[in-house]
Amino acid sequence: MKTWIGVALAVIMALPVAAQEMGDDGLYKSPWMRDTFKDLREDLQEANAEGKRLVLFFEQRGCIYCRQMHEEVFSDPKISEYIENHYFVVQLNLHGDIEVTDFDGEVLSEKDMARKWRVLFTPNIVFLPEEVPEGVTAVEAAVAVMPGAFGKGTSIDMFTWVAEKRYDMEAETGEDFQRYHARRIQERSNGSFD
Repeated sequence: MKTWIGVALAVIMALPVAAQEMGDDGLYKSPWMRDTFKDLREDLQEANAEGKRLVLFFEQRGCIYCRQMHEEVFSDPKISEYIENHYFVVQLNLHGDIEVTDFDGEVLSEKDMARKWRVLFTPNIVFLPEEVPEGVTAVEAAVAVMPGAFGKGTSIDMFTWVAEKRYDMEAETGEDFQRYHARRIQERSNGSFD
Protein backbone atom coordinates (compact mmCIF):
# COMPACT_ATOMS: atom_id res chain seq x y z
CA MET A 1 0.00 0.00 0.00
CA LYS A 2 2.84 2.41 0.82
CA THR A 3 4.30 1.76 -2.63
CA TRP A 4 1.04 2.75 -4.33
CA ILE A 5 0.75 5.90 -2.26
CA GLY A 6 4.36 6.80 -3.08
CA VAL A 7 3.76 6.23 -6.81
CA ALA A 8 0.54 8.27 -6.76
CA LEU A 9 2.28 11.10 -4.93
CA ALA A 10 5.17 11.08 -7.43
CA VAL A 11 2.74 11.25 -10.36
CA ILE A 12 0.83 14.14 -8.80
CA MET A 13 4.03 16.07 -8.10
CA ALA A 14 5.19 15.57 -11.69
CA LEU A 15 1.97 16.87 -13.27
CA PRO A 16 2.98 20.55 -13.60
CA VAL A 17 6.31 19.54 -15.16
CA ALA A 18 4.67 17.03 -17.48
CA ALA A 19 2.16 19.68 -18.55
CA GLN A 20 4.95 21.60 -20.28
CA GLU A 21 4.93 20.40 -23.87
CA MET A 22 8.15 20.03 -25.85
CA GLY A 23 8.15 20.72 -29.59
CA ASP A 24 10.08 18.85 -32.29
CA ASP A 25 12.59 21.71 -32.19
CA GLY A 26 13.42 20.96 -28.55
CA LEU A 27 11.74 24.13 -27.28
CA TYR A 28 9.03 24.23 -24.65
CA LYS A 29 5.61 25.15 -26.04
CA SER A 30 2.89 27.00 -24.21
CA PRO A 31 -0.67 27.05 -25.54
CA TRP A 32 -0.56 30.82 -26.02
CA MET A 33 2.43 30.71 -28.37
CA ARG A 34 1.53 31.41 -32.01
CA ASP A 35 2.71 29.48 -35.02
CA THR A 36 3.18 32.21 -37.63
CA PHE A 37 5.14 32.80 -40.82
CA LYS A 38 7.43 34.98 -38.67
CA ASP A 39 6.89 38.11 -40.73
CA LEU A 40 6.95 40.56 -37.84
CA ARG A 41 4.98 43.19 -39.76
CA GLU A 42 2.12 40.70 -40.25
CA ASP A 43 2.42 39.45 -36.67
CA LEU A 44 2.15 43.01 -35.37
CA GLN A 45 -0.97 43.64 -37.49
CA GLU A 46 -2.57 40.44 -36.20
CA ALA A 47 -1.66 41.27 -32.60
CA ASN A 48 -3.17 44.74 -32.98
CA ALA A 49 -6.34 43.29 -34.56
CA GLU A 50 -6.74 41.11 -31.48
CA GLY A 51 -6.04 44.02 -29.13
CA LYS A 52 -2.83 42.36 -27.91
CA ARG A 53 0.84 43.27 -27.73
CA LEU A 54 3.43 41.49 -29.86
CA VAL A 55 6.21 39.84 -27.86
CA LEU A 56 9.10 37.71 -29.13
CA PHE A 57 10.50 34.84 -27.04
CA PHE A 58 14.04 33.76 -27.97
CA GLU A 59 14.77 30.32 -26.56
CA GLN A 60 17.09 27.40 -27.35
CA ARG A 61 17.16 23.63 -27.05
CA GLY A 62 18.55 22.49 -23.70
CA CYS A 63 18.27 25.92 -22.06
CA ILE A 64 17.88 25.28 -18.34
CA TYR A 65 16.64 28.82 -17.76
CA CYS A 66 13.96 28.46 -20.47
CA ARG A 67 12.85 25.24 -18.79
CA GLN A 68 12.77 27.05 -15.45
CA MET A 69 10.57 29.82 -16.88
CA HIS A 70 8.15 27.34 -18.45
CA GLU A 71 7.98 25.00 -15.45
CA GLU A 72 8.01 27.53 -12.61
CA VAL A 73 6.64 30.78 -14.05
CA PHE A 74 4.54 30.20 -17.17
CA SER A 75 2.90 27.14 -15.57
CA ASP A 76 1.27 29.45 -13.00
CA PRO A 77 -2.35 29.83 -14.21
CA LYS A 78 -2.49 33.51 -13.22
CA ILE A 79 0.62 34.37 -15.26
CA SER A 80 -0.28 32.12 -18.18
CA GLU A 81 -3.78 33.60 -18.37
CA TYR A 82 -2.40 37.13 -18.24
CA ILE A 83 0.00 36.44 -21.12
CA GLU A 84 -2.72 34.73 -23.16
CA ASN A 85 -5.16 37.61 -22.64
CA HIS A 86 -2.71 40.45 -23.35
CA TYR A 87 0.01 39.14 -25.66
CA PHE A 88 0.57 37.69 -29.11
CA VAL A 89 3.63 35.52 -28.49
CA VAL A 90 6.01 34.46 -31.27
CA GLN A 91 8.74 32.02 -30.25
CA LEU A 92 12.13 32.18 -31.98
CA ASN A 93 14.96 29.65 -31.77
CA LEU A 94 18.37 31.16 -31.01
CA HIS A 95 19.96 28.53 -33.31
CA GLY A 96 17.01 28.09 -35.68
CA ASP A 97 16.91 28.18 -39.47
CA ILE A 98 13.34 29.38 -40.01
CA GLU A 99 13.22 32.67 -41.91
CA VAL A 100 12.13 35.77 -40.00
CA THR A 101 11.16 39.06 -41.67
CA ASP A 102 12.18 42.02 -39.53
CA PHE A 103 10.22 45.28 -39.49
CA ASP A 104 12.87 46.84 -41.74
CA GLY A 105 12.10 44.18 -44.37
CA GLU A 106 15.30 42.17 -43.96
CA VAL A 107 14.76 38.40 -44.10
CA LEU A 108 17.18 36.27 -42.08
CA SER A 109 17.18 32.90 -40.36
CA GLU A 110 16.29 32.93 -36.67
CA LYS A 111 19.95 32.46 -35.72
CA ASP A 112 21.10 35.29 -38.00
CA MET A 113 18.30 37.53 -36.72
CA ALA A 114 19.48 36.79 -33.19
CA ARG A 115 22.97 37.98 -34.20
CA LYS A 116 21.53 41.09 -35.85
CA TRP A 117 19.57 41.93 -32.69
CA ARG A 118 22.54 41.02 -30.43
CA VAL A 119 20.65 38.28 -28.58
CA LEU A 120 23.35 36.37 -26.72
CA PHE A 121 21.48 34.16 -24.28
CA THR A 122 18.08 32.68 -23.56
CA PRO A 123 15.41 33.22 -22.60
CA ASN A 124 15.28 36.71 -24.07
CA ILE A 125 11.85 38.33 -24.30
CA VAL A 126 11.41 41.35 -26.58
CA PHE A 127 8.29 43.52 -26.10
CA LEU A 128 7.13 45.53 -29.12
CA PRO A 129 4.98 48.68 -29.35
CA GLU A 130 1.70 48.74 -31.30
CA GLU A 131 3.34 50.74 -34.08
CA VAL A 132 6.85 50.38 -35.47
CA PRO A 133 8.20 53.16 -37.71
CA GLU A 134 9.26 52.13 -41.19
CA GLY A 135 12.89 51.09 -41.53
CA VAL A 136 13.30 50.31 -37.83
CA THR A 137 14.34 46.86 -36.58
CA ALA A 138 12.49 44.97 -33.85
CA VAL A 139 15.25 45.52 -31.31
CA GLU A 140 15.36 49.25 -32.09
CA ALA A 141 11.57 49.49 -31.69
CA ALA A 142 11.36 47.40 -28.51
CA VAL A 143 9.77 49.12 -25.52
CA ALA A 144 11.41 46.61 -23.15
CA VAL A 145 13.62 43.54 -23.19
CA MET A 146 13.56 40.91 -20.46
CA PRO A 147 16.99 39.27 -20.70
CA GLY A 148 17.10 36.02 -18.77
CA ALA A 149 15.01 33.96 -16.40
CA PHE A 150 13.18 35.68 -13.59
CA GLY A 151 10.76 34.62 -10.87
CA LYS A 152 7.00 34.90 -10.98
CA GLY A 153 6.84 38.38 -9.45
CA THR A 154 9.38 39.99 -11.75
CA SER A 155 7.86 38.28 -14.78
CA ILE A 156 4.25 39.28 -14.11
CA ASP A 157 5.40 42.79 -13.26
CA MET A 158 7.25 43.14 -16.58
CA PHE A 159 4.32 41.79 -18.60
CA THR A 160 1.94 44.11 -16.70
CA TRP A 161 4.26 47.13 -16.97
CA VAL A 162 4.37 46.75 -20.76
CA ALA A 163 0.66 45.91 -21.21
CA GLU A 164 -0.29 49.01 -19.20
CA LYS A 165 2.20 51.13 -21.19
CA ARG A 166 3.88 52.31 -18.02
CA TYR A 167 7.06 52.97 -20.03
CA ASP A 168 5.16 55.94 -21.51
CA MET A 169 4.32 57.24 -18.02
CA GLU A 170 7.87 57.33 -16.63
CA ALA A 171 8.35 61.06 -17.24
CA GLU A 172 5.20 62.05 -15.37
CA THR A 173 5.23 59.41 -12.61
CA GLY A 174 8.99 59.00 -12.14
CA GLU A 175 8.36 55.26 -11.95
CA ASP A 176 10.62 53.27 -14.25
CA PHE A 177 10.33 49.48 -14.27
CA GLN A 178 12.57 48.96 -11.23
CA ARG A 179 10.55 51.42 -9.13
CA TYR A 180 7.30 49.90 -10.36
CA HIS A 181 8.57 46.42 -9.54
CA ALA A 182 9.74 47.49 -6.05
CA ARG A 183 6.30 48.97 -5.36
CA ARG A 184 4.58 45.80 -6.56
CA ILE A 185 6.80 43.67 -4.31
CA GLN A 186 5.66 45.74 -1.33
CA GLU A 187 2.04 45.40 -2.42
CA ARG A 188 2.43 41.61 -2.55
CA SER A 189 2.96 41.24 1.19
CA ASN A 190 6.51 42.51 1.26
CA GLY A 191 7.91 40.29 -1.48
CA SER A 192 6.26 36.95 -0.74
CA PHE A 193 5.37 36.50 -4.44
CA ASP A 194 8.92 36.97 -5.75
